[in-house]
Amino acid sequence: MKLEYFQMVDRITDLDLDGRRIQTSCQVPEQSPVFEGHFPGHPILPGVLMIETMAQTGGWLVLAAMRFARMPFLMQVEKAKMRAFVEPGRLLAGEATLEHEGSGYAVIKGAIRADGKKVAEAEIRYGVVPFPNDTLRGVMLESARRIGVPETLFDAQ
Repeated sequence: MKLEYFQMVDRITDLDLDGRRIQTSCQVPEQSPVFEGHFPGHPILPGVLMIETMAQTGGWLVLAAMRFARMPFLMQVEKAKMRAFVEPGRLLAGEATLEHEGSGYAVIKGAIRADGKKVAEAEIRYGVVPFPNDTLRGVMLESARRIGVPETLFDAQ
């Protein structure tokens, strides 16, 4: 992860569009300016970044399901629960299931786990709109290649 750049997902470990689900790998760094203030002497990953990790995991699922023709933007978080602290250096497994797609929005149920134990969960709603410009779409495609999205999904329908 590069927290300062909000790059929460390091790798897609499983993507099943027929089952409408995704799994990701997210390595929390040992060192980050985020931990200097959260909390001195007891560094933990902020809950908002746990939500962002789930939102990005689900966002990659929505992007892949739409073959990168439209961009999901986080609009709403519901039923969010932080179940455990996440310390620097932990390996997180993100997961999301696409519950709804259409009518200009998408909904996922997401979770993150550490050592097989659920540490956070939420239902996340995205507004789904055409990419606002080619620059953003290009950056998203480059990021998708880096984290392992199959390139066969890059052709917008």
